[in-house]
Amino acid sequence: MAAGSSCTIVEYFGGDDGYRCGYCKNEKGNFSHGMWSHAMTVQDYQDLIDRGWRRSGKYVYKPIMNKTCCPQYTIRCHALNFQPSKTHKKILKKMSKFLSKGEMPTEQGDGEPMDSLCEEGGLHGPVKVCHSEVASPVVTAILTEEGDTTPGEFETARKDPVSVPDGRGPETTPKPGVGADPGRPLCRKAKELRKARRLQKDQKRQLNQPKALEEFINESLPDSPLHRLEVRLVPVNDDDPQFMATYEQSAALYARYQMAVHGDTPSECNESEFRRFLCDSPLEMETPPDGPAAGYGSFHQQYWLDGRIVAVGVVDILPTCVSSVYLYYHPDFASLSLGSYSALREVAFTRQLQKQSPKLCFYYLGFYIHSCNKMRYKGQYQPSDLLCPETYVFVPIECCIPSLEQNHYARFNQDPDAGDTHVLKDLGRALVLYRRTVMPYAAYARKRKCSNDEMEVAQYAGLVGQVCAERILLYRA
Repeated sequence: MAAGSSCTIVEYFGGDDGYRCGYCKNEKGNFSHGMWSHAMTVQDYQDLIDRGWRRSGKYVYKPIMNKTCCPQYTIRCHALNFQPSKTHKKILKKMSKFLSKGEMPTEQGDGEPMDSLCEEGGLHGPVKVCHSEVASPVVTAILTEEGDTTPGEFETARKDPVSVPDGRGPETTPKPGVGADPGRPLCRKAKELRKARRLQKDQKRQLNQPKALEEFINESLPDSPLHRLEVRLVPVNDDDPQFMATYEQSAALYARYQMAVHGDTPSECNESEFRRFLCDSPLEMETPPDGPAAGYGSFHQQYWLDGRIVAVGVVDILPTCVSSVYLYYHPDFASLSLGSYSALREVAFTRQLQKQSPKLCFYYLGFYIHSCNKMRYKGQYQPSDLLCPETYVFVPIECCIPSLEQNHYARFNQDPDAGDTHVLKDLGRALVLYRRTVMPYAAYARKRKCSNDEMEVAQYAGLVGQVCAERILLYRA
């Protein structure tokens, strides 16, 4: 991580060559622009992801949407208005049952990809072998964040439906063939009973607001659960004692996950690759007074189960969002749907941060890829928006799906006259870093009269937009 710097410095690489797609496996169909970030402020990265960029380690890339085989649309969830679906509730109950009773589901999740919310097809590259230090494959406990417990809601006593009211003696029993028993209420048809029960339910629903996500997460557990789950937020920083104390255990878990789930060889998921992909971040830690207590930057959310790490969610905390980067977990817990479970926890985490920093209210799930069926599950975290690839405004996902059903690439903004509000207007004002000196591109061009990089700089500046081009330093050799 860059330290002591207060600006963003990047090197731009263009994007002419196609490479293998991690989604459809097309060998040369994946196209994107890329740049290496030596340092980056959280505000600059926030502005970049709102223009379709995304990071993998220190490499920041932007898919060429109208050219790549599987267009990748930035997706964000409105965390404050999120309501879990039936599938989400099922996942949370499954975890609760495991923590309280130790019951491990036998099925393989709920059809979700076993990867994290951000599985950007092979951008992190190959690496080596890291021997897992996770103990036996059979786990005895799982992380449960301590929370207020409430009494079980379903502990209602069943009453005997044929019990006889008080005061009725045997002498009041009607004789056979005499007719209806005057001491009993009139019989009601089953249809009427169902209607009455439905009406009761509707009235109760109107009186009570929907249960919040946090209530489902902290579903009632016994005083002494069989397994205890704890979630710890650790800054990705070598100076942080907790990060360093858990580094080897976390790297071993990553290697185990990559080999079991993605089929990596040991050399493709070694410690150096783990550090490059999930620990080396260009984001500078910032702790402004109006920000969240943890500050802004890159973090690991460690899921501790009975004293050991069983999953790690890598997240970036930015000025207006929590951005999911990657998730890896112990393969023995795949049936607990940890990809979806961690996403729900991260939505709740975003809501918690919003109480400290009001403008931080979105949860970014990475890219939504409609052309890849297994990636459509991200659209289930609603309400959510997709980023228009031409005007860079967010549009509700339900308005985007019809267009994506017709074509892989689509413009979502329906206003034909709308354009990019941050379109490049003055290349001369873009900042460059040349021979350790910051200068506008116009001054740089005068110094380098024979320079032939104007087209490249213009392409870069157009992709990051005028505002970022005037703030980010483009390195020139």
